[in-house]
Amino acid sequence: MKELFCKLFDKSFLKFLAVGVINTLVGYGVMFGLYNLAGLHTWGDLGFWISSAANYVVGSIVSFFLNKNFTFQNQEKGAGVVLRFILSISLCYLLAYGLAKPAVKWVLGGMNLSEQLQGNLTMLAGSGLFVIFNYFGQKFFAFRQKQ
Repeated sequence: MKELFCKLFDKSFLKFLAVGVINTLVGYGVMFGLYNLAGLHTWGDLGFWISSAANYVVGSIVSFFLNKNFTFQNQEKGAGVVLRFILSISLCYLLAYGLAKPAVKWVLGGMNLSEQLQGNLTMLAGSGLFVIFNYFGQKFFAFRQKQ
């Protein structure tokens, strides 16, 4: 069990987390800025999805270059690696936020929270799930080492 854990979470995980700090600063600025400052919280679910998607579009561009070259040291060129990355990011995003939305609603269902606060908490939960799913998607799919 320990060997499997060490193989799954090797030094690339620490590099991935460092890159994630940069993505978080940039992406959260975009997401929470759109949702709160630009007023997309008044758009209901549409504002939630636009804000969180904008986070990942901008953050994913930064992530692609840093994780490809720094974290996973992938030397592959061409459209294949870009398409795998886009597919991985997209699936991880949909899975993470698709799970977070009903889970947070279920957990907070009895509380009398504003829709805006519930949306913010849902985005935080979705981003936590996304980190985990995205690491495995990039390590084993997008930037996998060819044997």
